[in-house]
Amino acid sequence: MTKLLLSLHVLASILAVGPITVAASMFPRYAKPPTPGDDGPHDHDLRTAAFLHTICRGYAVVGIAVPVLGLATGAQMGVLGDAWLMASIVLTTIAAALLMSMVLPGQRELLEEGEGEGEGPAGTGAGEDLAGTGAGPGALTVAERRSAAARLAMTTGMFNLLWATVVVLMIVRPGSTTGA
Repeated sequence: MTKLLLSLHVLASILAVGPITVAASMFPRYAKPPTPGDDGPHDHDLRTAAFLHTICRGYAVVGIAVPVLGLATGAQMGVLGDAWLMASIVLTTIAAALLMSMVLPGQRELLEEGEGEGEGPAGTGAGEDLAGTGAGPGALTVAERRSAAARLAMTTGMFNLLWATVVVLMIVRPGSTTGA
């Protein structure tokens, strides 16, 4: 049973957390507005950013299986009180909180602001504001949106670093009997 749970935990980690880390890392590049004078394909970039946000949201729901299977595996192995596992649980909780409180809302905010510029995602007309927040008095300037995209990239980097640390803890397992 331990091998089955461990296999499912590792598969869930790869198939759920992996896509989130990649999509979240790519998102800021596509969501930030072009530099002044740049005639780049911003509408296409916003559609790509919207797709990456959808990936992050969807896999975040599936990603709940990772800690659930991890706890079940730890219980089966009798290591729930080990320091490396406790540290992994804390780091996983911080990563999940960062994703839910900063990364996903930051992505949503940048998408809403981008839609208000008249270059909404596929299927919207020019100038149509899907979120109801676009080019009104509270809209962000291009410089503020670029700054928000940079902050989001940094936050995403912290999220990814937390997950990388958890992976290292899972492999090294300080004090383990595997000799690693």
